[in-house]
Amino acid sequence: MAKLTLDDLRKLRESKQQSMDMRDPTNKDAHIIVGMGTCGIAAGAKETFNAIIEELNERNISNVLVRQTGCMGLCHSEPTVEVVVENMPAIIYGRVNADLGRQIIVKHIMNKKMLDDHICDKPAMDIIGS
Repeated sequence: MAKLTLDDLRKLRESKQQSMDMRDPTNKDAHIIVGMGTCGIAAGAKETFNAIIEELNERNISNVLVRQTGCMGLCHSEPTVEVVVENMPAIIYGRVNADLGRQIIVKHIMNKKMLDDHICDKPAMDIIGS
């Protein structure tokens, strides 16, 4: 194994710090929670999680908390992703592959538009007022 230089260590620290910052709830106005129970992982939740992280990094978005949870009880719709954005209802999207995870960032997080065809759980219409 090659020895790490001081510069290598600094780069490694910076990359890990960026990863940790996404999990820090301070100054976040949106949350993305990926279901990582056994059924979610088997359905591809790790790839979905990684795609969401990559899209946020590529777009330099830092106000979104990204975290994992266990089973959400929606095994038939795995991978599942809950999205909570200020002034919008909390939404759970189902069958979220990597491509849809990226769309969630662009459409829901950035443009405040729900991806209606992929919602598997949301509050009743009388609660959200639409």
